[in-house]
Amino acid sequence: MMEIFNKIIKRIGLPRLIISLLFAVIWIAAILLDQPMGLLASDVIRRFGMFGVLSLAMVPAIQCGTGPNFALPVGIICGLLGTLITIEFGLTSPILGYGFISSIIISIPLAILSGWAYGLLLNKIKGSEMLVATYTGFSIVSFFQIGWVTLPFQHPEMRWPIGKGLRVTVSLASTFGEVLNKLWGFYLGKVYIPTGLLLFFLGSCFVVWLFARSKAGIEMSAAGANPKFAAASGINVDKNRIIGTILSTILGAIGVIVYSLSFGFLQLYLAPLYMAFPAAAAVLIGGASTSKVTISHVIIGTFLFQGLLTVALPVANQMFPEGNLSEMLRTIVQNGIILYALTKMGGES
Repeated sequence: MMEIFNKIIKRIGLPRLIISLLFAVIWIAAILLDQPMGLLASDVIRRFGMFGVLSLAMVPAIQCGTGPNFALPVGIICGLLGTLITIEFGLTSPILGYGFISSIIISIPLAILSGWAYGLLLNKIKGSEMLVATYTGFSIVSFFQIGWVTLPFQHPEMRWPIGKGLRVTVSLASTFGEVLNKLWGFYLGKVYIPTGLLLFFLGSCFVVWLFARSKAGIEMSAAGANPKFAAASGINVDKNRIIGTILSTILGAIGVIVYSLSFGFLQLYLAPLYMAFPAAAAVLIGGASTSKVTISHVIIGTFLFQGLLTVALPVANQMFPEGNLSEMLRTIVQNGIILYALTKMGGES
């Protein structure tokens, strides 16, 4: 009996099993506490779609052998900068997809250049990628705190009405906020289905899945899985690590654009600082490790992680109104999953 139980745990994965059980318990608690289930379900689906591409950005980074991309803020900054440029120059007409497509087009070259530079850095510090990645992400956010104050943006909806610099949050209500949420959206009973948002996320997953099965994708995965064997087979390992880093940075840039338009605001200054950690935790909850990941890990993990946090917030606030238990739960789950994955690295090696 114990052997069967151990096989089940090994197949499902301990983090995914624990989070799934906790998710089920919190949903039951929400029902017993008479929470608005339609509203909660709608919010879970929305957060699943809006955060999905950011989680997807972990896939090429892990596949190319650099591990979870804790420097995701590099791509996020590129996405924010591209969106600000789009608003500044008024590239928000219906022909350009209300600014959404414009933001992506402007952000991608910035992400390619940044990802290439960051990939060169990672090739210089092989073996310490995740540690250096965290400091790189923190550094780029700190640097752009100065940038958001000094860059010459003049749009009145972005700048402070008095003084210099951009606002902490920039509203997208008058430009392209929630454009994907409203695209082909419909109600299923009391649950709102943001069809455009879900299709964009699943479409992005499909594109990454196709790339992974292309010649370039197979070479990149081979370079990440076994660098010595790949080099002996004539594969340029360093080049493929850079390609994976660039792809991850591009997905980070697109991901924050999707996240922001669904949220309705751009969040600047310190907001991007810790966005890599929930993305990494999501794929690890889904069953990924620091060296192996699939698209299914992204989809399952993002749904479980974002769903858990979404439902836990109102339940915890109703059960313990005097404390901030929901935020404590988010921190414990997020950092606990990352810590668990890092402790498993030795066994994989």
